Amino acid sequence: MSESTARQSYHHGDLRHALLEAGIELAREGGPDAVVLREATRRVGVSPNAAYRHFADRDALLSAVSDASLALLATRIDALFDAIPAGSAELVARAQLRAVGTGYVAFALDEPGLFRTAFVAENLDRSSEASKSGRSGRSPLVLLTAALDEFVASGIMPPARRPQAEFLAWSSVHGFALLLIDGPLRALPREQADAVTQRVIDMVEAGFTAP
Repeated sequence: MSESTARQSYHHGDLRHALLEAGIELAREGGPDAVVLREATRRVGVSPNAAYRHFADRDALLSAVSDASLALLATRIDALFDAIPAGSAELVARAQLRAVGTGYVAFALDEPGLFRTAFVAENLDRSSEASKSGRSGRSPLVLLTAALDEFVASGIMPPARRPQAEFLAWSSVHGFALLLIDGPLRALPREQADAVTQRVIDMVEAGFTAP
């Protein structure tokens, strides 16, 4: 969002939204460390004091931007869910898990600043589940949970393996995403990164569905 867009949003009477949009752009440009309340107010064109009616401090703005980043990630996954063709319960379940993993890593590669910000504020106060959800009303973790529930419902995953399986899948994909954007794999060409992402998802899926 440009500075002029932020100013226009404020002039329409929604200062909180304008500040949040400015914070999202700061995160996009420089990750969580770039989310500074004073800079957000400068971009919107108001005094820092005006912001305190909506965000008590920098942590409050960072928490809201973190939620918004999670919502953007969920929206990316939602789009892949929407593209899954009709089919058997098994095929849909497998496609949903792949959509979560693929969308997750792609978002990290396309929006590394927002990806880092999405998870930095987990220790801060949260507003609501809705604030970090996509258009389906589900957060990334809820989307992953739904996909794994379908694994059990379709019969391809033993019920005994279901408890806390989302944390196993999440840690595998999240760890790989971090290796790609902040670790030794950051120089990997995008085509190769995308291919290895699918192999990571294959590994997760095989672990859940093995005899």
